[in-house]
Amino acid sequence: MSSRPRGEALPQEEAQLSLENLSQKTANHREVETCVMTEFALKEIMSSGGAEDDIPQAERKTVTDFCYLLDKSKQLFNGLRDLPQYGQKQWQSYFGRTFDVYTKLWKFQQQHRQVLDNRYGLKRWQIGEIASKIGQLYYHYYLRTSETSYLNEAFSFYSAIRQRSYYSQVNKEDRPELVVKKLRYYARFIVVCLLLNKMDVVKDLVKELSDEIEDYTHRFNTEDQVEWNLVLQEVAAFIEADPVMVLNDDNTIVITSNRLSETGAPLLEQGMIVGQLALADALIIGNCNNQVKFSELTIDMFRMLQALEREPMNLASQMNKPGMQESTEKPARRENPHKYLLYKPTFSQLYTFLAASFKELPANSVLLIYLSATGVFPSGRSDSEGPYDFGGVLTNSNRDIINGDAIHKRNQSYKEMHCLHPGDLYPFTRKPLFIIVDSSNSVAYKNFTNLFGQPLVCLLSPTAYPKALQDQSQRGSLFTLFLNNPLMAFLFVSGLSSMRRGLWEKCQDYLRKINRDIAQLLTHSRSIDQSFLQFFGDEFLRLLLTRFIFCSATMRMHKIFRETRNYPESYPQLPRDETVENPHLQKHILELASILDVRNVFLENTLDDY
Repeated sequence: MSSRPRGEALPQEEAQLSLENLSQKTANHREVETCVMTEFALKEIMSSGGAEDDIPQAERKTVTDFCYLLDKSKQLFNGLRDLPQYGQKQWQSYFGRTFDVYTKLWKFQQQHRQVLDNRYGLKRWQIGEIASKIGQLYYHYYLRTSETSYLNEAFSFYSAIRQRSYYSQVNKEDRPELVVKKLRYYARFIVVCLLLNKMDVVKDLVKELSDEIEDYTHRFNTEDQVEWNLVLQEVAAFIEADPVMVLNDDNTIVITSNRLSETGAPLLEQGMIVGQLALADALIIGNCNNQVKFSELTIDMFRMLQALEREPMNLASQMNKPGMQESTEKPARRENPHKYLLYKPTFSQLYTFLAASFKELPANSVLLIYLSATGVFPSGRSDSEGPYDFGGVLTNSNRDIINGDAIHKRNQSYKEMHCLHPGDLYPFTRKPLFIIVDSSNSVAYKNFTNLFGQPLVCLLSPTAYPKALQDQSQRGSLFTLFLNNPLMAFLFVSGLSSMRRGLWEKCQDYLRKINRDIAQLLTHSRSIDQSFLQFFGDEFLRLLLTRFIFCSATMRMHKIFRETRNYPESYPQLPRDETVENPHLQKHILELASILDVRNVFLENTLDDY
């Protein structure tokens, strides 16, 4: 489907939730079918409206057409789960057909509401189900394309369901399966709101969901009460994962967004020589033991996916800009990189997605792999030091994890099946590869080998943190927090848990200055590996690299980060004196600490301590 779906605003009860633009290129995919409703079924549906012979032919046809569209929409929607999860092209025509049918179904029920009420017995929860399915379509379109604008469309439909109380009458019917539909709608709505950082709405939804679950379990003797209560616990922990609160003057919490904005990445100054590679695909993999998660999305995965996205825009305003001619208008910005979100994938699943991304990677593009996972360490000493002798990270948990982060197979001769070793990624280094490893055994990837001469960089987390910070691991990794929200991470390691908005914004301005200077340090370095510069032309990778250097410099200057394992590392190694230990950068960090009145947390003369 070459034209992207667009929804419309939903301000009123009968506002047009039109999906006209969803189907502009899908006419060739339409099928001419007969209605699956039997004459007997139609008689049953319309029996409440009077004698069958008294029903006008036009109204009978209206009900028949509605039944056809409803049945066809369900058939297509259920078929979505049979589509391959990987690959970016196979699914588009099927999505186009599905959007096309839902376009017709929604408009049809709007135009013939009175007849459907009288002859079909259309209920408000059924209208809500149609709107909910459209919201799900937009959400899954976001997952398939990584275009954040579709999250706004999903939010519009989900929000309309709530505003118009489409599910309000469900609780009066003695049908637990209808109540479950309502609960699932709430859970899906919460996921979309989390991704859009609409935390105020999330809190309201959680309260409403809690009340609905309590009513549900009180009325019906169900076996899924524990599961629904777990959903509430997970989302509550997810909301509270950020270690620092930014407060307005009235002590309300400021919602901060960490997606790429127009002023986010440091600009390339004239004369900077960098590569022209663009980040096109990313695999975000999560398998950290006991880490906060919601809907198969750990807090680390959530933070990294936002670091690889631009701020959402309203599709209508983005695609219909006044005063511009369509033929001459250039895109305002490049698309987000496509992403796969893999929660606890098996080795075979991970390799399948990797191979699909590798196959479809365009020319002059980069594949990013982010691993947030438990460390797997080698068992005993090995005579060789190959790419499979240093362990790796575990992508799929099994019974070998017992209340800990690391797996040691001391007395076993075989290696863990679902451990991703550095050597497993060697075949994919035939194309530009950017790897981020956040694990207790991230250093296994320090022994990488660039076999094919393509640009290759690995950013590696500390393998351990000072004891004072270890109890925060459930709320996400400090390393990933630095890559997602470096100021919040800086405040956390400085011992601050809250801050006023004015000071926050002042520090953000100063941090942007630091990023600009880090960019200059990198591009002016005479000894830096060229792989770093090859990736530096892409906005997302440029921001990740500058944040990595800021993270590493901050930890090296911090008084409680004194062991080598407390510091991030990289492959290839960065020239320390020109980057993470550069006196100019250290001066900036001390100045930022002074603004926050936490200079005593950092060493003044760090170069003397090495």
